[in-house]
Amino acid sequence: MQPEIRVLDLSQIETLLDWAATEGWNPGLSDATPFQAADREGFFGCFVDGVMVSGISAVAYSTGFGFIGLYITRPDMRGKGYGRLVWEKAVTYLGNRLIGLDGVPEQQQNYGRMGFAADYATARWSGTIDATLCSGHADSRTIAEADLEAIAAFETAFFPAPARISSARGSKPPKVPG
Repeated sequence: MQPEIRVLDLSQIETLLDWAATEGWNPGLSDATPFQAADREGFFGCFVDGVMVSGISAVAYSTGFGFIGLYITRPDMRGKGYGRLVWEKAVTYLGNRLIGLDGVPEQQQNYGRMGFAADYATARWSGTIDATLCSGHADSRTIAEADLEAIAAFETAFFPAPARISSARGSKPPKVPG
């Protein structure tokens, strides 16, 4: 059967995150929902005989910026061109935007052949935080609706896409220093 490329649903994005965790990429817990919310059309999978064999995220944050990540193929299906198919779909989807890329160091040569260059190294840390050390501090407080614009302005200084301000109503907002 001919491979089929299609937009992924939430459960399929969760599958990609599981594959990434198996590779030791350390995706965050419960990341699928906010990832999908960033761009519902920006996650692609390659399916062979109805089974997903490869996937990628290509999130269009604005008309000028997009970001590729979560580029992975099942180990038993690597080397067959399925990853390249989702890669091409992702790049086509993002079009003429400036594209950022989260790529594993082992693949930097491949990304270089596709026109990408490393800009800086990334250090990834993991561990467990003792929540009792974070809550109840005199210098922390609950985020309020009035804080959202300041948070968006801060984010915009470091991320090349307009921040999306959404209401904290209906969910328990996190604590922030201040």
